[in-house]
Amino acid sequence: MHEFKYKGSYLYCEDIRVRDLANRFGTPLYIYSYHTLIGHFVKLKIAFLEVEPLICYSVKANSNLAVLRALVDKGAGLDIVSGGELFRAIKAGCPADKIVYASVGKTDREIEEAVRRRILFFNVESLPELENINRIAARLNKIANVAIRINPDVEPKTHKFITTGKITNKFGIDFKGAYKIFLFRNKFTNLNICGLHIHIGSQITESTPYVAAITKMVNFIAKLKRRGIDLEYLNIGGGLGIIYDKEIPQTAQKFASKVLPLLKKTGLKIILEPGRFIVGNAGILVTKVLYIKSTPKKKFVIVDAGMNDLLRPALYGAYHNILPLHAPRSTLHAKEKVDIVGPICESADFFAKDRRLSCVKEGDYLAIMGAGAYGFSMSSNYNSRRRAEEALVIKDKVFVVRKRETHADLTCNEIIPPFLLGL
Repeated sequence: MHEFKYKGSYLYCEDIRVRDLANRFGTPLYIYSYHTLIGHFVKLKIAFLEVEPLICYSVKANSNLAVLRALVDKGAGLDIVSGGELFRAIKAGCPADKIVYASVGKTDREIEEAVRRRILFFNVESLPELENINRIAARLNKIANVAIRINPDVEPKTHKFITTGKITNKFGIDFKGAYKIFLFRNKFTNLNICGLHIHIGSQITESTPYVAAITKMVNFIAKLKRRGIDLEYLNIGGGLGIIYDKEIPQTAQKFASKVLPLLKKTGLKIILEPGRFIVGNAGILVTKVLYIKSTPKKKFVIVDAGMNDLLRPALYGAYHNILPLHAPRSTLHAKEKVDIVGPICESADFFAKDRRLSCVKEGDYLAIMGAGAYGFSMSSNYNSRRRAEEALVIKDKVFVVRKRETHADLTCNEIIPPFLLGL
């Protein structure tokens, strides 16, 4: 399902040898495959063709402008969660009426900007937020579109840190609370409450939780209809899982076959918010082996990428397959158990533990696979490290889509007070 494949003994991204990119641009280096990115978007579009959904790519997964523009160019909308992501969405050329806006903590300034932009709608996460959007829209003399985010209280069977649809999570409104909002909707004079939204979690590999959540939504929509309350949109969120290790996630087609019968019952316009499914396997992180360190208990492969570049293993204990950029046949069976670690001053700074890896030496390059989602977008300058360069490959062409930060970038917004300078 991706365009990172060995040709002979070298790993390629589409038609370019990855080692050539590492030598040219340096490491750590994120590399994205254009055709993988677009291919996964198209798979979803085809799978749900019967209901002609608006597919709003989840910007938080990977917010690079080139990634956003590539998807918008193919008809995607965007799912945003901050004022910064709204800025990116507009800069990438996304029409405002294809932007949906979630987040439990939207500020007044963020709400005002989105109302002025006339986005498609806000996914509202609480009654106080609903009241605040109504107040701001009234001040601006505007009518804002909103969808109520429901917390359906289903178990998505994923890591607890990326579960969002349980009643113990901070996200969304319970059915009883949402029903009361609809009963008293006329008091929100500057809102058009036009839809419902759910998002139950991330990296979900089976359809059962979705079917359970959407079934609850279908019943709730029917209950609203009986009270004469009509809606326009049902947004079923994202969260579709991908292959990192031995997962067997559902294909877009299989997922659609399970939920389409339910969605068609509603008669509403359907919105999806995929992120990881589209971009996860469209990216890798390339890193260089700095040292091989042996101790009485362990062998460490120390690389130049760190947890500041890719946080998922440290944060979730997440698994990423790791491959050498050059894998001669002579090394394929010569594997040893190692920890692959970075240079950061934290014990959590690792990419793999007790992993069987083809023998590598200092100066070799490794590819951390499946790093397109929540890779660069979660990166930081911890330890005053410069954030990585990003490159986009399309067939035999490569484009730098983010330059590597300079040391000057690290301090460009910092100010030493005059008294500390003796002035």
